[in-house]
Amino acid sequence: MKYIPTIGLEVHVQLNTKTKLFCGCKTSFGDEPNANTCPVCLGLPGALPVFNEAVLEKAIRAAMALNCDIHLFHKFDRKNYFYPDLPKAYQISQFDKPYCTQGSIQISKEDGTSKSIGITRIHIEEDAGKLIHSASEEENVSFIDLNRAGTPLIEIVSEPDLDDPEEAYLYLSKLKEMMQYLDVSDCNMEQGSLRCDANVSVRPNGTNALGTRAEIKNLNSFKNVRAAIEYEIERQIDLIESGGTVVQETRLYNADEGVTKSMRGKEEAHDYRYFSDPDLVPIEMTQALINQIRESLPELAAAKKDRYKSEYRLSEYDADVLTQDPAIASYFENSVKAGAPAKKAANWILSEVLAVADNRTLAEVVSSDSLAELINEIEKGKISGKIAKQVFQELLNSDQSVKQIIESKGLKQISDSSEIEAIVDQVIADNTESVESYKAGKQKAIGFLVGQVMKVTQGRANPAMVNKFLKEKLSIKNNNFK
Repeated sequence: MKYIPTIGLEVHVQLNTKTKLFCGCKTSFGDEPNANTCPVCLGLPGALPVFNEAVLEKAIRAAMALNCDIHLFHKFDRKNYFYPDLPKAYQISQFDKPYCTQGSIQISKEDGTSKSIGITRIHIEEDAGKLIHSASEEENVSFIDLNRAGTPLIEIVSEPDLDDPEEAYLYLSKLKEMMQYLDVSDCNMEQGSLRCDANVSVRPNGTNALGTRAEIKNLNSFKNVRAAIEYEIERQIDLIESGGTVVQETRLYNADEGVTKSMRGKEEAHDYRYFSDPDLVPIEMTQALINQIRESLPELAAAKKDRYKSEYRLSEYDADVLTQDPAIASYFENSVKAGAPAKKAANWILSEVLAVADNRTLAEVVSSDSLAELINEIEKGKISGKIAKQVFQELLNSDQSVKQIIESKGLKQISDSSEIEAIVDQVIADNTESVESYKAGKQKAIGFLVGQVMKVTQGRANPAMVNKFLKEKLSIKNNNFK
C-alpha cells in the first residue's frame, strides 16, 4: 500500500432512561413534535438543570464493559456554539474531567485474529434537538423539534487505531452488541439512538506522522459508515496524488451520491469556549457505588458464547449467531428452560423463527414455550419434522396451542405398526419397477418408495417405521444388497 489510512470513531449512544438528562421530560421516540419539553430543555431563563442519577449507572456500566478507568470525581462543562436546534446556545457536556478514560475493546477479524482498539474517553452529554427541513424547494423552511433536546448521551471516543473500513464496521458492531447486552441503549440507528462521526486521514507508507484528518459527521448506519470511510480514503489519496492538500474540516456523507461533501471548517476545543457549568455541582462517587454496579453487570456476549459451546455443545457458528443479539439469546434460553433440547432449539430458531421475524421480536413470532412444545412433539414421535413445519406455519397465524393445531388439523403422526405395514405393502405392490431397481442395487429407489408412503399418509407416517418396513420387506438373501 502506498498510503496508510488512520481512522478514529466518535460514537454517540443514547441512554435508554425514561427521562432526560437534566429534567423530567420523557425520552420516548415518535411523539408529537415538541410534546416532551419543559423550561429546562427549552433553555428558558431561570430554569435550572437537575442531574438524572439513572444516567450515571448506565454510563458506568458502559465504562466497565469497555475496561475504562472510572474517575470518582468528574464535572459538567458548557460547550458553546450557536445552532437553531440548541435552544440554550450551549450544550452541557464534559471536557477536562470526564467520568472515564483509557479503555479498550477487542474485535475479531475474518482471518481469525483479534485486535485491541483503544478507547480514549467516554463522557456524558445532552443531545440537541432536531431540524426538519421542508421537502418543498419553494417553501425553503426548516422546523425545529426539541423532543430530543436534553436526551442523555454518552460519547465513546476511540484512539486512531482502526486501519480500514472493515475494522470500523467490526468495532461498531461489537460496541452495539455490548451496549444492548448491558441494557444501556437500544442502539436503534434509524431512530438516532446510535450515531457515529468518523475521523479519517491518510499518510504515505513508511512515515509515522499522521496525515490531516477530516471528520465525517452523523453517520446513521453501519453501511454508511463503511461506505463513507472508503470514499474519504480514496478522496484524500486522489487529492494528494494530484498535488492538492487535505484540509482539516467537517464533512457530510451523501448516501444517494456515495460521496462526502464539505460542511464547515473543523472546530478545535478553544472554539467552543468550554467552562465549568455553574448550575451543576461536580459529581463525587464512592467506590462502594462502583462495586455495586460492577456486581450487577450481566453476562456479555463473549462469555455467553463460550458457555453455549461448553454447556449446550453448540457449534461456533450457532453460538455466534444466537449471542449477537441479547433478545435472541434470551429467547433461546427460555426455549431450553421450557424443555426443548438445546441443539434442536438452536436449529429451529436459526432456520425457521429468524427467517420470518422481519421487524418483530421472536416472541411476537411464536412464544418460546410454543416452540419448545413443538420440538418436544417431534421428540416424542407425535409428529414428523415435516409436519412440524406445517404446525409452525399455523402457529404464526393462530392463537391455538401446538397440541390443539395437531388435533384440529389431523396432523398426528401415524405410528401404528399394522397400519404403516399395510400401507407399505400396498406401495410395494403398486411400484414394482422401483422395487426391482432397489433390488438391483439402486439405493435411491427406496427414497421414492418412502415418498409414496408419505404421499398416501399426507406426510403423517412415522419415517423411521416406514424405512424399517421397506428395508425388511425388500431385503434378499444375497451379498448384493442388505
